[in-house]
Amino acid sequence: MVPSWTAGAWTLSAALILLRCCSFAWCEASRTSGSTSGGSRQNEGPSSLERVKRGWVWNQFFVVEEYTGTEPLYVGKIHTDSDEGEGNIKYTISGEGAGSIFIIDELTGDIHATERLDREEKAFYTLRAQARDRHSNDPLEPESEFVIKVQDINDSEPKFLEGPYIGSVAELSPIGTSVMKVTASDADDPTYGSSARVVYSVLDGEKFFTVDKHTGIIMTAVADLDRETQDRYELVVKATDMAGQMGGLSGSTTVTIVITDVNDNPPRFPQKMYQFSVSEGAAVGTPVGRVIATDADMGENTDMSYLIKDGGELFKVTTDVETQEAVVSIKKPLDFESKRTHNVVVEAVNKHVDPRFVDLGSFRDQTIVRVSVLDIDEPPIFQPAEGAIMEVQEDAKVGALVGIVTARDPDVKNKPVRFSIDRTTDQEMIFHIDPDSGAITLGKILDRETAGWHNITVKAVEADNHTMVSHSAVSIRILDVNDNPPELATPYEASICEDAKPGQLIHTISVVDRDEPQSGHRFYFTLAPEASSNRHFTLWDVKDNTAGIRTQRSGFNRHEQNVYFLPILVVDSGPPSLSSTGTLTIHVCGCDTEGAIQSCNATAYVMSAALSPGALIALLVCMLILIVLVLLILTLKRHRKGQRMAEDEEDMRDNVIKYNDEGGGEQDTQAYDMSALRNLYDFPEAKSCDSGPDIRSLPQWIQANRTGGGAEGAAAAAADFSLFKGYIRKKVEQADADLSVPPYDSFQTYAFEGTSSPALSLSSIHTLSTTSEQDFSYLSDWGPRFRQLAGYYAPGNPEEEGS
Repeated sequence: MVPSWTAGAWTLSAALILLRCCSFAWCEASRTSGSTSGGSRQNEGPSSLERVKRGWVWNQFFVVEEYTGTEPLYVGKIHTDSDEGEGNIKYTISGEGAGSIFIIDELTGDIHATERLDREEKAFYTLRAQARDRHSNDPLEPESEFVIKVQDINDSEPKFLEGPYIGSVAELSPIGTSVMKVTASDADDPTYGSSARVVYSVLDGEKFFTVDKHTGIIMTAVADLDRETQDRYELVVKATDMAGQMGGLSGSTTVTIVITDVNDNPPRFPQKMYQFSVSEGAAVGTPVGRVIATDADMGENTDMSYLIKDGGELFKVTTDVETQEAVVSIKKPLDFESKRTHNVVVEAVNKHVDPRFVDLGSFRDQTIVRVSVLDIDEPPIFQPAEGAIMEVQEDAKVGALVGIVTARDPDVKNKPVRFSIDRTTDQEMIFHIDPDSGAITLGKILDRETAGWHNITVKAVEADNHTMVSHSAVSIRILDVNDNPPELATPYEASICEDAKPGQLIHTISVVDRDEPQSGHRFYFTLAPEASSNRHFTLWDVKDNTAGIRTQRSGFNRHEQNVYFLPILVVDSGPPSLSSTGTLTIHVCGCDTEGAIQSCNATAYVMSAALSPGALIALLVCMLILIVLVLLILTLKRHRKGQRMAEDEEDMRDNVIKYNDEGGGEQDTQAYDMSALRNLYDFPEAKSCDSGPDIRSLPQWIQANRTGGGAEGAAAAAADFSLFKGYIRKKVEQADADLSVPPYDSFQTYAFEGTSSPALSLSSIHTLSTTSEQDFSYLSDWGPRFRQLAGYYAPGNPEEEGS
């Protein structure tokens, strides 16, 4: 490869040199002819017009790149018309590469390239030429600019700068479907020759893909690309310059083409039948099993949904969005005794069907799921399963039949069933049930007005397995019988004016009946027999279970009679017919001219006279409670007073407290409070004394003696002091008998042990004695403030003491 382009370069260089030589010869000939003609024109005389010619003679220079010769490469020659060949002119160049890459012969003007040039690095060089006088170095002509262009040779191969390439195309695409475009770049000169003209071709993979040789677009070559068979292809694309001619350079790249998926494959079940088993006691919604259909496609093309084509009465199918599995679950309870095997047809259908591939076949598949039901021991089943409703008359006797509940063992063995009532629903034991037959009977008398319905729960258990229990709700309705008479809805009261007119409607009354006859209520109103002779009011039966009271006369006087009591008899329609009598109280009131009631003064009196027995009993009870409260308060006060007197008795003690310690005195708080002894005439303890004279009269006696005078009073007082002695003696005996208190006649003494006592004396009596060893004479030297104190402690004057 190298020798070929090297030989071509040498050939091109030789041609260029030959061209330069021919051009130089032509220039020399032109210059010579020009000089000759110029000389002839100069000889014509000064009057002729002279033409100024350009002194430089050269064309654009070219130099071949990548020259590898040992000698400098001749580039070209510069020359001026003023050069006579005598060597008086010096040629110089400046600019890009002058003196380094390009050198010039100063005498001849020949330019040579001394380095190997690369057009891809620099395509041309701009230089400036100058002709100077060799001796004076003065420029002979203005400086001129020329260009040396690097001539391109095919020395750069095409390169895929963006490779490696990755493209994609959908499977089953038609022939010629564009996949992607590749581009190769050639660094050679695209304007010179064919060095940069690139063509493309496929080296590896041309069986499945082609490439446009001019544009580099890769296209499919076959129409049956199948992703499920091969999902990617590796191609090698080559780019060759020189338009693909012999001797051109080339480069290659790898192209990866991924085959994308289309939904061209239907779902398929790996098996045509699946078998599962489930217990008949499984709850609704329990999964029975999972099946899955496979799809050779990928992504969303594998999304499918499942449905049941047959057997959907007891089972349902759902799709697990994560695993794309069909989950078959129970839709309704299963019964082993009814049917032991179920065949369910499950169908899988693609969600996203491509209409382009519908003709490939059906995009759905079916399989059979066989479900076997396993038998278990089941609890009894009530009939009906939702519970029973029974009815019974409220006047039915104890033991009467209410109804019968039925339950059976659903298993094949059909074991016997026993019945019972859940007593948490019938705590009063109103009903009983026969354990074998299930017959419910009355245990107590019923009252519909107390409870119109009774809801109980009946249990059914297998006789030999009490863990098999079922419950059923039984609602018992109590049918009404007419056993309650009708009554007035409220204790009616009405008011009329004294000037009421005959036939005036006073009040409308209605009744209530606790019974609920099936045919509805119908009531009849009449005045009671005792009011049949009534001449004041009449009763009008409105026929809609209400009645109106009207006046029969005019001219009522409330001062003569301000209250009327009208007994009304109410009878229901039965059967049997029951009745009751209610009283309507009518007050006579004073009214104004407009008929508005102003005053019913006698109402309070009449009402008090007409108090019911219940109201009277309530008043008596209130009065009794008040009396009891008053007595209780008095008793509490007397009890508190007795406690206070007892405390005073305990406090009175004529003790003599003994102080045999060195401290104490007035600050001793344990000493007895002698204030009790100061009250010489208050002896509350005397009332608790069980023997001896009663001294409760002592204060009166002392008071009498104070008011009396003379020797008789004093003698009597002296004689009666024996009472005090007896009392004190009694208390002494009680104190001696009680070991927890000090003796009643104890006393304390304060004794000073003398000068030899280690405690010394606390008294200041002997402070001023002459025997004191302390000298206080210095106090007189302390100034006026201590003068009086110094007088107290100064030594005594014998004369003053004697006096």
